Amino acid sequence: MGKGGGCVPSKNKAPRGVSDRDAPIPLSERSISTEGLSPERSSNPTIPVQIGGDSQRKLRIFIVFYSMYRHVETLARRIKKGVDGVEGVEGVLYRVPEILAPEVLEQMKVPVKDDGIPVISVEEMVEADGFLFGFPTRFGSMAAQMKAFFDSTGGLWREQKLAGVPAGFFVSTGTQGGGQETTAWTAITQLAHHGMLYVPIGYTFGAGMFGIDSIKGGSPYGAGVFSGDGTREPTDTELALAEHQGKYMALVVKRFAGPSSSSFAPNKVVSKT
Repeated sequence: MGKGGGCVPSKNKAPRGVSDRDAPIPLSERSISTEGLSPERSSNPTIPVQIGGDSQRKLRIFIVFYSMYRHVETLARRIKKGVDGVEGVEGVLYRVPEILAPEVLEQMKVPVKDDGIPVISVEEMVEADGFLFGFPTRFGSMAAQMKAFFDSTGGLWREQKLAGVPAGFFVSTGTQGGGQETTAWTAITQLAHHGMLYVPIGYTFGAGMFGIDSIKGGSPYGAGVFSGDGTREPTDTELALAEHQGKYMALVVKRFAGPSSSSFAPNKVVSKT
């Protein structure tokens, strides 16, 4: 353990001269076993995973995000590329509903949203085999639009319909100290109450996470981007980390959907508070 309380073993440190533009450590199918998979989501909403059924059906990771100035959306699209690069898995892009009035968005000079990405409904969430949630920070935690969506999922929580489903986060912040880690960290409570399984990326991206010769978003909690005053575009490294997260999550979801999977949901409904 080095100065400053770091906990990364010295053997994992990037060698001198390694740039954050260097390629990440490749993920292979061997890193997360995917042998003998035949997943199928159950028609019973209280059972997240059921073994058997149509082995040709692709697993689906819902990439659910809120993006005001398109920084999070840019990461979401790159994450989808990573998910789609894993055989048997596909990424599906969704927005959460906007809660600000059109006239307010106009005053804030918010770009018009892409109609090609649908707004997700709470009912559709049970169809996912995994989730990656993306959002900008507001004082170190998720934006109100994303929090409002999570607040609307009380019916799913009541019957624990999302229990056992893997999920992760990606974020956008304005500054280096604006919450690249805390924005994801404070969001974990949403997953905990649903019984979902939080999947961070750790340092699996390799050398690209250790370089200090340029400013870049992202952390062990997930991909990230710095927006600055709103005009900064994601760097190649930030986009590569987002793609890596998509691929990593896809491999995790394939493993969880394997023959050894079982139901995580309880038999009885929890009380409503």
